[in-house]
Amino acid sequence: MKVGFVGLGAMGASMARNIAGAGLLASVWNRTSMRAQGLGHELKVAVADNLPELASQVNIVVCCVSADSDVVEVVNALRPGLKAGSVVVDTSTVSSETAQQIEKILAEVGVAFLDSPVSGGVEGARIGNLAMMVGGNSTNLEKVRPVLEAMGSQIVHMGPVGAGQATKAVNQIMAAGINQAVTEALAFGDSQALPMDQLIDVISAGAAGNWFLEHRGPSLVKNSFKPGFKLGLHHKDLEICRQMAAKKGFESSVIKKTLEDYKLLMDQGFQDEDISALYRLKTS
Repeated sequence: MKVGFVGLGAMGASMARNIAGAGLLASVWNRTSMRAQGLGHELKVAVADNLPELASQVNIVVCCVSADSDVVEVVNALRPGLKAGSVVVDTSTVSSETAQQIEKILAEVGVAFLDSPVSGGVEGARIGNLAMMVGGNSTNLEKVRPVLEAMGSQIVHMGPVGAGQATKAVNQIMAAGINQAVTEALAFGDSQALPMDQLIDVISAGAAGNWFLEHRGPSLVKNSFKPGFKLGLHHKDLEICRQMAAKKGFESSVIKKTLEDYKLLMDQGFQDEDISALYRLKTS
């Protein structure tokens, strides 16, 4: 089993390191070649000059890029070098429709596809305990399971291709709602002149406790918004959610409100801050 990794950003680089730690990584590629060269040297793996070259060196390709158009572009570029029987795993967050489009593109050259978006942020990618929501054929999932297990602690087969992305959409909507609730509640606590560290501790221990409050609360009340998950990326994901919902005639007040709030923050230049920067609006 030889794995190639495409997309070495904040998430991808850590995911590639964990695959290398499992002894499975053979080659890497990144649009910014300097980043690929640095990681390739660190991990002692090949650095492909182009995507067809990477595809020809491996039988499993893992992608971690940003937008729907980027994933389609990467897959089309990989296609000439892919061997029949290979598997492409996309961990990006895109629409279910795009995932299904990619499945068809790859099927034409005898290559299988799994959409496997992840949740857990930069921290989860670093320590290898991402939650992975997989859409595609279960046989193909078992074929690549050792690769996924190097990156994640929770790997769940959700159905055919596209189901992974639909599950991630649920996650992103829920994350938006939690962000709204936590930042607004903490802003209320601040308005009551409560000791914020103690407030976070006691709420975290009760029924309203949650990961976001525990991991982001202490920093956001100090107006520190170092990105674990960039606000601009969550805005992109929620726009995908909005489009998916519209096709089903489903309306979400959480999507609508959070897109509006994020747009205000992005207009002020905060798109690269953590999503907890929503607290800025609650205390303004």
